[in-house]
Amino acid sequence: MAEVRHETRAEPATADREIVISRVIDAPRELVFEAFTEVRHLSRWWGPEGFTTTTRSFEFRVGGEWDFVLHGPDGTDYPEWISWTELAPPERIEFLHGESRGDPNAFESTLTFAPDGAATRIEMRTVFPTKELRDEAVEKYHAIEGGQQTLSNLAAYVTEISRLGVEG
Repeated sequence: MAEVRHETRAEPATADREIVISRVIDAPRELVFEAFTEVRHLSRWWGPEGFTTTTRSFEFRVGGEWDFVLHGPDGTDYPEWISWTELAPPERIEFLHGESRGDPNAFESTLTFAPDGAATRIEMRTVFPTKELRDEAVEKYHAIEGGQQTLSNLAAYVTEISRLGVEG
């Protein structure tokens, strides 16, 4: 009788506090990365379906901040704040994301951009301070669906500008 081996991947210590969303985007990695690094791009695709973004300030550098408001389709405004913590163009972006500077419930996100043939595989890994905050984000704010919709908006945006040969 043949032995059956099951390979198991060790769960990271943060598994119960994280959300991981990935997508393959039909555009070159440099363009997908650029869509995250310039406010002229971000304001055109950031957020779930039906949301719009107003930037109050933006400085893309380690220690720089993006202060913005997400406007929901129901008219609700959501103040948002991101501080860039690590940048490795065009492979990775790390940031802290909360409602404002000093938000005790801010979460950490890591975005990785990997070539996938002529396309790009993007992975968005978000780690919350507690399992409860992660669960609240999933249940109350629909973070998984919102993240998938945000990456869908990104894919549509960069695919279109890539097709048109437009960089802004």
